[in-house]
Amino acid sequence: MTATAAPASSPIAIPAPILQALDLADASWRPILEAGLQAVARVNPGYLPALAQDEYVPTEHRMFAAFAQPLDKVRYVLVGEGPYPRAASATGVSFMDGAVGDLWSDAGLSKPVNRATSLRNFMKMLMVASGQLQADATSGEALAPVARAARVDGSIQTLAQLQDNLVHEGFLLLNAALVFRKHVKPVIDARAWLPFLQTVLAALAAQPQVPTLVLWGKIAEQLQKLPETAAFPQAVAEHPYNLSFIGHPGMQALFGPMALLRAR
Repeated sequence: MTATAAPASSPIAIPAPILQALDLADASWRPILEAGLQAVARVNPGYLPALAQDEYVPTEHRMFAAFAQPLDKVRYVLVGEGPYPRAASATGVSFMDGAVGDLWSDAGLSKPVNRATSLRNFMKMLMVASGQLQADATSGEALAPVARAARVDGSIQTLAQLQDNLVHEGFLLLNAALVFRKHVKPVIDARAWLPFLQTVLAALAAQPQVPTLVLWGKIAEQLQKLPETAAFPQAVAEHPYNLSFIGHPGMQALFGPMALLRAR
């Protein structure tokens, strides 16, 4: 049965643990995120109270950590599927695996990067885009010399540096589902967060410079059904856990000029 939405003028009590997570967001986002939570509560009144009592990642109140990027600095909105399904990895910032420190090893990418499939393929796509690798040769023998050179040639060395470069370029790194729960399919949580993301996108569409919407994967592509997305330039690709992402020409064209693997 479909829940009856409460009048928009009647604020709904948001659970305290959810509100506390807003403290990691930049102040410019606070009223927008609160409005987004109200939108979730109106459509599905039981969702946030149940979530507040449940176990989910990201932990440590990092659900809205991506919104540390100030509203007026956003130039790209990168939307993935959902948080990594591991507490150590889920940071509230899409594709930035908290279990990853160093990016490189003598044999290629570091073991933690290789474990994070989406991040690994994103890194390889960046190397193809910069001409360091060929799209049909991105592992083993081909990758090792690139990695060894990267450790001494002014390339970034850590995931934190990669995240800093993305933030510097104006990326808001979101997930379609802001949480991951082992007993809930990601598409279900993503559906519950749609009113929240709709509120966020409406605010971004009203900015003087409308950012580019970068959608990775089928769940993220569901955002295209929202009327707000019509205002955005868009770049769409399969999710990076697919090997085909490495050779995606549209992603290479978008990210290549940014030189994200170079230290600033």
